[in-house]
Amino acid sequence: MKIGVVGVGALGGYYGGKLCRNGADVHLLLRTDFEVVKTKGLQISSPDGDFTVQPQAHASPETIGKCDLVLVGLKTTANERYEELIAPLVAERTTIVCLQNGLGNCERLAELFGVEKIMGGLCFVCLNRTAPGMVRHIAFGKIILGEHLGPPQARTREIAEIFNQSGVPCGLAENLEHGLWEKLVWNIPFNGLGVASAAGLEALASKGETMPAQLGDPLPTGDLLADPHWEQHVRVLMQEIIAVASAKGITLEPELVGRMIERTRAMGSYRASSVIDFENGLPIELKSMFLEPLCQARAAGVSAPHLEALCIVLEKQARYLPRP
Repeated sequence: MKIGVVGVGALGGYYGGKLCRNGADVHLLLRTDFEVVKTKGLQISSPDGDFTVQPQAHASPETIGKCDLVLVGLKTTANERYEELIAPLVAERTTIVCLQNGLGNCERLAELFGVEKIMGGLCFVCLNRTAPGMVRHIAFGKIILGEHLGPPQARTREIAEIFNQSGVPCGLAENLEHGLWEKLVWNIPFNGLGVASAAGLEALASKGETMPAQLGDPLPTGDLLADPHWEQHVRVLMQEIIAVASAKGITLEPELVGRMIERTRAMGSYRASSVIDFENGLPIELKSMFLEPLCQARAAGVSAPHLEALCIVLEKQARYLPRP
């Protein structure tokens, strides 16, 4: 199976590297990391053991050509480039697996390439890209695969087995939408509040009417949970997301809040992906991870005042980029 990876940051680099180490025919589409990976390979540091692989590195999708499987690890801020980056890789029987955060990504891919080609993958992993061609794996790593529409098929199981054989625990989702909302229960508070903390609690309380003249430093997960006020915001946001999912017919158990918080507390001081983007002066995944869930809350008739306040503050913070 020829595998193309589009969006080779921490996520695409880690999973592409694991597949490559197991002997898969992996082709990475790279931008700034191209020369480094081509000459020195892709380096993964991990508590499971460090390794370096030499995948086939490409600077354009045209040199990759048609693939059997395409893994999409792009930041959702680059979704307008779907057609440009992915179309040269797609043949009649190509399967596209979207590994991105948030909502609406599979739907857009289906519009462009056909519903029958699209799958989603929920990645439960802590990663950072530390330098060009270097990824630091901190904890976890499981993927849950699901068809964009419908239950698992033979190809779902085949691709899951490829990941499992490569040392990536991979399960199957009977309902991909359920998994997407469950992941949002973690992503929205820890990514969102991590970034919003740079504006402070007052900005959240006032729905952005009171914003500082200059932003401070965003907080990692450990600092958010060490402060009772921020932890309360985490809990309330989680509860709001569960309520929205319930209104859409997706049952997420209330105990999920406590379990996620305790697992996150055990991770220590982890910097969520949006926090890292913000620190580097890059746009965060505002639309897919925050605005689209809020839009769906409103459509379902569910009040989500904390999510609404968070979205307002994050939108206003975007005007500070690049940060001083």
